[in-house]
Amino acid sequence: MGKDSEIGVEPGSYGTKDYTDPPPAPLIDIEELGKWSLYRAVIAEFIATLLFLYVTVATVIGYKHQSDASVNGTDAACSGVGILGIAWAFGGMIFILVYCTAGISGGHINPAVTFGLFLARKVSLVRAVLYIIAQCLGAICGVGLVKSFQKSYFNHYGGGANTLSSGYSKGTGLGAEIIGTFVLVYTVFSATDPKRSARDSHVPVLAPLPIGFAVFMVHLATIPITGTGINPARSFGAAVIFGSDKAWDDQWIFWVGPFIGAAIAMIYHQFILRAGAAKALGSFRSNA
Repeated sequence: MGKDSEIGVEPGSYGTKDYTDPPPAPLIDIEELGKWSLYRAVIAEFIATLLFLYVTVATVIGYKHQSDASVNGTDAACSGVGILGIAWAFGGMIFILVYCTAGISGGHINPAVTFGLFLARKVSLVRAVLYIIAQCLGAICGVGLVKSFQKSYFNHYGGGANTLSSGYSKGTGLGAEIIGTFVLVYTVFSATDPKRSARDSHVPVLAPLPIGFAVFMVHLATIPITGTGINPARSFGAAVIFGSDKAWDDQWIFWVGPFIGAAIAMIYHQFILRAGAAKALGSFRSNA
């Protein structure tokens, strides 16, 4: 029997499942505000995003300094970690931090991921709003640490801020952010899908690993276009601390694009791959 059909059930029919979907989170859960577990998770998101921005922006600034021909001579272009190293820094930190915080907060570390999971009713509105606030504050503090440690380099090399590269239209930048975030959020849904966990329990795949690789691959593709946002908190934190007009003029791209990409990924995974729409229609017909 194929892995796509449920055990003991013909493909396309409904019956006993060998996995359990968690119940949808309430839209507004006021009782959650009285639980320490919520605030512990919010703190985890703040610290994780702070560490993420500190390491990644420091990597970007360090690479730009090492590859600066006016500082390190004609061979400077071959110095430093390069775009590949920057992509590894972002993907590697996501792997590490998701692994560390998944059991506490879910390891979102990204408002777009939180938004996608909220649309899928995986988290409540209260938790989603607090997560996004914590992520943005953590990003600001993380970039602030980079600036405090190496202020002259930070200001000279752009502060790690996301901006649209010259030669690309705003539409191209927006499309790159939409597609890049789609890849990331689609990977998050797939890697944490209880159905996949049940079917592939014999395959020891750690969920943070494909998520980190998704971030790595997207950075390789989109660094030349937008510097790669796919994380509104990352773009917002750098813009706040660096404060250039260009970073703020392009800021909307790094919010609208990721949120659209996250919404499309949620619809694709939940309603097409997981057949949420078909199941809802089948349930409606059975109750009619």
